[in-house]
Amino acid sequence: MLHTDAKTIHAGEALGSGDAVVPVVTPADLDRAFHDWQSRFTGGTSPSAVGLAWLDWATHAANEPFGSAALGLSALQQWGRLGQAAWGGAPPIAAGVGDHRFTAAAWRRPGYDLMVQAILLSEQWWGAAVQSPAGVASPNRRILESAVQQWLDLISPSNVAWLNPEVAAATRAEGGANLVRGWLNLMRDRTKVEDGFKVGQDVAATPGKVVFRNALMELIQYSPTTPAVSPQPILMVPAWIMKFYILDLSPKNSLVRWLVGQGRTVFMVSWRNPGADMRDVALDDYRVDGVMAALAAVQAICGDSKIHAVGYCLGGTLLTIAAAAMARDGDDRLGSLSLFAAQSDFTEAGDLKRFITEDQLSFLDDIMQTQGYLSSAQMGAAFKMLRPNDLIWSPAVHQYLLGEADAPFDLMAWNADGTRLPARMHIEYLRRLFLDNDLAEGRFEVEGRPLALDDLRTPLFVLGAEADQVAPWRSVFKLALFNDGDLTFVLTSGGHNAGVVSEPGHPHRHFRLRQRAAGAKTLGPDEWLNRTAVQDGSWWLAWNDWLAARSGPAVDPPPMGAKGYGALGDAPGSYVLER
Repeated sequence: MLHTDAKTIHAGEALGSGDAVVPVVTPADLDRAFHDWQSRFTGGTSPSAVGLAWLDWATHAANEPFGSAALGLSALQQWGRLGQAAWGGAPPIAAGVGDHRFTAAAWRRPGYDLMVQAILLSEQWWGAAVQSPAGVASPNRRILESAVQQWLDLISPSNVAWLNPEVAAATRAEGGANLVRGWLNLMRDRTKVEDGFKVGQDVAATPGKVVFRNALMELIQYSPTTPAVSPQPILMVPAWIMKFYILDLSPKNSLVRWLVGQGRTVFMVSWRNPGADMRDVALDDYRVDGVMAALAAVQAICGDSKIHAVGYCLGGTLLTIAAAAMARDGDDRLGSLSLFAAQSDFTEAGDLKRFITEDQLSFLDDIMQTQGYLSSAQMGAAFKMLRPNDLIWSPAVHQYLLGEADAPFDLMAWNADGTRLPARMHIEYLRRLFLDNDLAEGRFEVEGRPLALDDLRTPLFVLGAEADQVAPWRSVFKLALFNDGDLTFVLTSGGHNAGVVSEPGHPHRHFRLRQRAAGAKTLGPDEWLNRTAVQDGSWWLAWNDWLAARSGPAVDPPPMGAKGYGALGDAPGSYVLER
């Protein structure tokens, strides 16, 4: 059904009868519907954005005839090197770091080894070709890098059953049973069969009560497990791009359960999974009806104690905005601010920047205006295209060609439990933060007045993860360059999710930690890295010590809820169950 503008024609006025209202379908409505139809074939990518990127590259390449000729000569040299590899006259080139497609010994057999060299040499040449012409706009070059990499990943022999020696060997040994299992795996994934983790029982199972609910979020208060608790409660603000229970997974690795066991009173915001009826919910609504409403509830339950606020990913960015507005307005309810994998400056915002151009955002806006939201499947597809080898092709080979079934685990179950994003909020977030970088550059306004990150004077605990490609740690680190207050920066092993879910006792985990006093000189990210020693183990313990140093002596646990904030049901509540 086409989206219609508010403008209407009254049939009674136009035709002289009745009060019937006939909606007007405008050219803009038709274009939106057309773009929504296009997106089904482009994975949400704007065709004009890709076309303009190639035109930009081709125009500059044509204006550098000698550089282009050198590229042609380089291609001939690559063919010559492939010929030498075929006759054993040149050492083979190796796959890049993290590329595990060809690690099996079977790929080194004659014939297969030549295919490996061919694809690696092609990737090497195309990488140089995309970078070669000077003057190509950075957003266009990023789009080309992504498009070329996706194409090369697609044609890799590792993805073709009869060209992959591992698949061929398994098919011969099993008489094709691996392909039958693979077909069943594909059908299972297409029908979204549950993988055995039940929300509220296996994950998101920490006991508690929902003590507040509005149209945008539920607030969970977790039950104490110690006779005395810290007087300063913790309020956790997760991203609404996924369900909150990344912070409350299985009992063995739940950050919430662990904090409660350390004598902490913990509150959690659980965001609603929006539908088309929430298309006009704004980014600031998440601040007002999310963060500020939750703070009011926590204060009503716990009294006048300062609140340790914690934000993860997009929730951390929102919390930074809310805290900066509070600091500007003299609201001193926060005792500290902990930000996990959360960005405030978006100039180096990772692989997602490949898709952030004015053209792409306009295309995405049309899709979301037609639907009223961005679906979890659309968002998931965009993230998978950032690393197609790791997130698309390698899993497809193992599950659908080799017939292997990954053992389900809690983090995978959470990752499959996606949410939708309201149209207005999402386009505001992408345009004002990712594209225009308004928050870091002083143009972001709350209630008609700009924010300054340097207004933050509450102690800051900022965490980045070494392998994070969603919020790269150097981007997260930039808050230290915009704020000269008391700031502790932690760099942990792992990625965007596993770096945060890093419970004590988890093997092969490490972190770096350095505190900068208010007013002290700031190190650059590389200097910080070189000067800060590695510590083995979980950063959770160090963070708890940091919180303890900013908390008072233990007191009796607060009541579960308060007047106006009575228990509305058991944790994890109802919003997290919405599909």
